[in-house]
Amino acid sequence: MINLKELKARPIYGYLKWLTLAQAAAFQGWNALYTNFAVEVANISGRDNGVIQSIREIPGLLGLGVVALLLVFKETSLSSLSILLCGLGVIGAGWFPTFHGQIFWTLILSLGFHYFEAINQSLTLQHFKLIEAPLIISRLRSFNALGSLSMGLVILLFSVVLEKLDYRLLFGLAGSMAVVVGLWSFFHQPDSSNLPPQRRGLIFKKRYWLFYVLTGLSGARRQIFSVFAIFLLVKHFHFTLTQMSLLFFFNHVVNWFLNPYIGLAINRVGERKLLLAKYVLVLAICLTYVVCDNPILAAFLYVIDQLTFCFTISIRTFFQKISLPEDIAPSMAMGVTVNHIMAVTVPFLGGFLWMLDRRLPFLLGVFFALGSLIMAHFISKDLKDFSLASAGAR
Repeated sequence: MINLKELKARPIYGYLKWLTLAQAAAFQGWNALYTNFAVEVANISGRDNGVIQSIREIPGLLGLGVVALLLVFKETSLSSLSILLCGLGVIGAGWFPTFHGQIFWTLILSLGFHYFEAINQSLTLQHFKLIEAPLIISRLRSFNALGSLSMGLVILLFSVVLEKLDYRLLFGLAGSMAVVVGLWSFFHQPDSSNLPPQRRGLIFKKRYWLFYVLTGLSGARRQIFSVFAIFLLVKHFHFTLTQMSLLFFFNHVVNWFLNPYIGLAINRVGERKLLLAKYVLVLAICLTYVVCDNPILAAFLYVIDQLTFCFTISIRTFFQKISLPEDIAPSMAMGVTVNHIMAVTVPFLGGFLWMLDRRLPFLLGVFFALGSLIMAHFISKDLKDFSLASAGAR
């Protein structure tokens, strides 16, 4: 029996909880404001938006830089620095409503965001055992939703109260929380001295091939929705900032409530069944987007698709069960890089496809969803039993 109260009392849990909340609030602030800001203030075109979003993913592609930085910094110190950079990038984005200004500050926030993602995954898998990790990761994702929900509520209130939106103020509010928490975390880092030493340098092993493939396809498919589903709502269906804020708010309420149950589901039925169910649903969503011409249906599809991202933690826990303990940190950095090999090119390609027909990026999503569904069948059916049998040893 897992003592969840004991797990939550560990210093590493509190540390990651606050950093997760801060990162989520900062990124949600940017995510909620960017599209309307780009269209209404910066006059960003669909093609330029695709370019910016592709460039935003470059720090993820360079996630292997985490491995090099870990030669100098502790993982906890690097995670604190990453949150600080993320907050500064969000603040700066509101002051430069130009194509090149958005590229620069988006790179800064993205660098912090992606490096924290790699370290967050690594620390969680190192500090918690096989049957503990799904529960902790799902609860941290719930805090991620809570941070996004809180910032979404702030933006919604400001968009309703203010007659004219002050984007600089809103970007500043979103980024400042990450800056404050990032500075705080430098002085509240948990002890990681009892963890197995992590390999230094690059790791790309044949035994992890399925993890790499699933991670890469996940990154490609996610870009279709994080970039073009939102752009569809704003550009084609003319959603206002208030409407988008309401949509984000509802989406994060659903994720905040349901995320903790994902970890329980992983321990009960295993990663294979959850991912198969996810990709069937994603395939249906992509096909519906192709024929969708109703704003309410498009908004509903966005919420359902965002909910499917909760199941993505199954890829991480799958890796934990097949990996060597000393491979976790460099492999999570490699995972972020693999995730973004496709993620860098998809928004760029999708931007040009959008100019031809707005349905084409979602047809591309159908291809990625089908590939993910096929690959999920290669996960061992015995993985769930392996988890339970090995839990006491790791």
